[in-house]
Amino acid sequence: MAIRIEKFYLSNLKHEKKTKLQGTKPFFTRVLRLQVNAISSGARELIQSGTVRTIPPKEATTVIDSEGWKLLDIRPVWEREKALVSGSLHIPLFVKDMDSSPLTLLKKWVHFGYIGLWTGQNLTTINPEFLRQVEVAVPDKESKLLVACGEGLRSMMAVTRLYEGGYQNLGWLAGGFNRAGDDDFPAVEGTGKLQYATIGGVSYYFLQLLILLQAVGK
Repeated sequence: MAIRIEKFYLSNLKHEKKTKLQGTKPFFTRVLRLQVNAISSGARELIQSGTVRTIPPKEATTVIDSEGWKLLDIRPVWEREKALVSGSLHIPLFVKDMDSSPLTLLKKWVHFGYIGLWTGQNLTTINPEFLRQVEVAVPDKESKLLVACGEGLRSMMAVTRLYEGGYQNLGWLAGGFNRAGDDDFPAVEGTGKLQYATIGGVSYYFLQLLILLQAVGK
């Protein structure tokens, strides 16, 4: 299914702004545009051409149950700990950057000031063992893998790596878990909701305040 990726995500951002983080749109718009611009043209082509199947969250459980797809969660550990789909595979595309060199420490300081404090996200680096770990967990490269992350951007990078590694039956969870409704994945484990698992730091407290205000309003 051909779609305009940038347009899709800006629409997604508008939706999240209304339902989750009112007042934070300018910050997330800048971050989102940087992320979208970083996505390779190869990933866009795979999705837009239909080589990688686009599956919205509301259809995910159906295709998993009826068509034999396996859900591959590529989020970092700290997001998955908050909420996960029961039975899903977990192999993170990004891992916490544990390097302690002066340059990395400087990057961590800048990251915390601009992103980490607000979002609760750690400074990460690409998991160099990602493809090998997938091959160990899913050795049959004809398997149907539905790749998912929080917002759908990291999973685009993941499907590119998997496709280049020989996996041909790939699906992309459009918009990620952030776009999932409460009933889209009936079996969810964890203390939070899938939709909110990417949110941390100061943003988390804004979210809790918004949820509280909505509850009081009802």
